Amino acid sequence: MVNSKTIALGIVKGVGIIVLAALALYFLYLIQSVIIYLVVSLILTLIGNPILDFLKDRLKFNHVAATITTLLFFLSIIAGLIMLFVPLILDQGRNLSLLNTAEIEKDIIVLKNQFGAFLESHNIDSTSFFSEANIPSEFNFSFLTNFFNSILGMISNFGIGLASVMFITFFFLKERRLFAINAKNLMPNNQEERILNSLNKINHLLSRYFIGLLLQLLIVFILYLCVLLIFGVENALVIAFLCAVLNIIPYIGPLIASVIAAILTMLCHLGGDFQTEILPVTIYVMIGFWVVQIIDNNISSPLIFSKSVNSHPLEIFLVILIIGFLFGITGMIIAIPLYTILKVFGKEFFPENKLIQLLTKNI
Repeated sequence: MVNSKTIALGIVKGVGIIVLAALALYFLYLIQSVIIYLVVSLILTLIGNPILDFLKDRLKFNHVAATITTLLFFLSIIAGLIMLFVPLILDQGRNLSLLNTAEIEKDIIVLKNQFGAFLESHNIDSTSFFSEANIPSEFNFSFLTNFFNSILGMISNFGIGLASVMFITFFFLKERRLFAINAKNLMPNNQEERILNSLNKINHLLSRYFIGLLLQLLIVFILYLCVLLIFGVENALVIAFLCAVLNIIPYIGPLIASVIAAILTMLCHLGGDFQTEILPVTIYVMIGFWVVQIIDNNISSPLIFSKSVNSHPLEIFLVILIIGFLFGITGMIIAIPLYTILKVFGKEFFPENKLIQLLTKNI
């Protein structure tokens, strides 16, 4: 029989484990900025590895020169994006009154009243319509203030973050062999080859994936921008940029982008007549965005992602759907990289499993 002393020791041990886990989580919370820097640096390292190898193998750069050149390449892209987008986004953001919640509330109410008048002119009771649609009579956008203040805070700390990320990325690229050797020493001898093969494949596939993601966002941004410019929407650049960034969230992101594009398009044309100007332009923009999403969902995304991680488009869709149901939007964002990692380890450690053979035949 288990005596009281054994039970007490078990309880103390369990409580101790819980306390240590809580302290570990709290510590991770305190250093969340450092964790973000490490994750971003790891992503840049994965993207930079093919560039580094190209410079060394094709252009005969030495390792340090290739590493510095790769970092300068990243910095030039970041500097170019800052000079291209930030002044325009700040200027057009002011035009959209993105930081003035009171102005947004007033514009939304005016827009609602115009829409109500449009319904009444077509013999539709606007009061009943708004009531059935659960549209409130007043709007509270105070949450936007905190959101944009946090964004501004991030921008103000961007210099420190960029310097930290570049510093970490430099050593990730420069000392990648040293990291590999140290990791190798920590591995069990009987699993060393399998683990190294898995890490090499994961590095290769995720490098291609993140490059493909950047390419997809660029394509979507250009298409969104073309739609907005064709229909004469003001502040087209900032709207296209915001909507393209939302495409990071698979499937749901484009739907949110369409709603945001519709609202911002109506706000940009608020001075015009609702029936003859605001409504038609908004409908045209929505149709244009849907066409872009059809192109992205059926052509660009499946081709880019299926080729980058060697998975079938239907396979990718089902994985995103399942992980999205389990872990929400965050799960959808990390679904493809996580699935790729699991596939690689599955192929290395369980090569005889028929399901894994079927899923990993292309990697």
